[in-house]
Amino acid sequence: MVNGLKSEACEARGMHNIIVVLGTRPEAIKLAPVVLELRKHPERFHIVVVVTTQHREMLDQVLHLLQIKSDYDLDIMRPTQTPFDVTEGALWGLRPVFEAEKPDLVLVQGDTTTTFAAALAAFYLKTPVGHVEAGLRTGDKYQPFPEEINRHLTTVLADLCFAPTEWTHQNLLRENIPAERIFVTGNTVIDALLMKAQQQANFDHPVLSRLDFEHSRVILVTAHRRENWGEPMRNICRALKQLVTAHWNVDIAFAVHLNPAVQQVVREELADVGRIHLLEPLSYGPFVHLMTRSHFILTDSGGIQEEAPSLGKPVLVLRNVTERPEGVEAGTLKLVGTNTERIVAEAERLLTDESSYRTMAQAKNPYGDGHAAERIVEILGQWLG
Repeated sequence: MVNGLKSEACEARGMHNIIVVLGTRPEAIKLAPVVLELRKHPERFHIVVVVTTQHREMLDQVLHLLQIKSDYDLDIMRPTQTPFDVTEGALWGLRPVFEAEKPDLVLVQGDTTTTFAAALAAFYLKTPVGHVEAGLRTGDKYQPFPEEINRHLTTVLADLCFAPTEWTHQNLLRENIPAERIFVTGNTVIDALLMKAQQQANFDHPVLSRLDFEHSRVILVTAHRRENWGEPMRNICRALKQLVTAHWNVDIAFAVHLNPAVQQVVREELADVGRIHLLEPLSYGPFVHLMTRSHFILTDSGGIQEEAPSLGKPVLVLRNVTERPEGVEAGTLKLVGTNTERIVAEAERLLTDESSYRTMAQAKNPYGDGHAAERIVEILGQWLG
């Protein structure tokens, strides 16, 4: 036990003991506003933050930036780990923590293997689970893999489902989740984004500080999904080479995921290509600043699909399906997959057709208003009594 009160002390003080479990950078970004909001009410909530470190470096960056200290660090990350390794490590690591803390509720976010394992561990100990960002679906259990099934199974185990949009709410109802367990809150990633976007930021990065954002159109790229490893990643890289060859005033900032399967292909294809800048993953603050300065974004990230519309940035989604169709319907996202010709054609449209660019840039963000964390905390207080 570190930095915490035992559940008996919480009960004596009339406090609710909540464990928040984090494994990856996106979980930390999206749960940070909830943790910070919960901590505004120390008379009602005692918060224990547990990190599995499914991802180490990128998770630590966000925790430091958002000033969130973990109470337990399970340190399960291993080289070339698989979902088997993460699931086993998280289950065994979380069990003694949950047994010692005896939480009133375990709070998880999204669709990672940590999320599913934490919900399963809580279920085994008959502990209620709150699932933030519930109800996203593609309908294809292998896209994204393993996230689609992780999210679905977490919903089945959850007692409270915090759906970010009405579309996700309807998904849950169609799956026969009882209506009284579903709450539409908006997406907490918008809360986090707006907090950081309001802060002044300057690049001290050796590459980004030299980019001429005034005269060059900078395309931000991220790609890391398992289904895009191998040949799909090479197709993405080939498209990027074609774009900088065709446009002298285009620079590409590619934030390359640390996974060796991504690093190897990207560096083989792009390491020596002019005006393509391969970056190590940026901490959250500089990354938000880079999004605000970019012309548009190419990504397979779920979180960026939600964030970019709030910044007025068109997004070309490097996936064949998305569990976030609200952005496609609103017009701020476009699915382009990983076909080289399709990526180039859609990027060319945004580079050469001002009307097409303006239509996507001005589309309304359907994912939230920046107050999702407040709603979640209010619901938790009412539900816990």
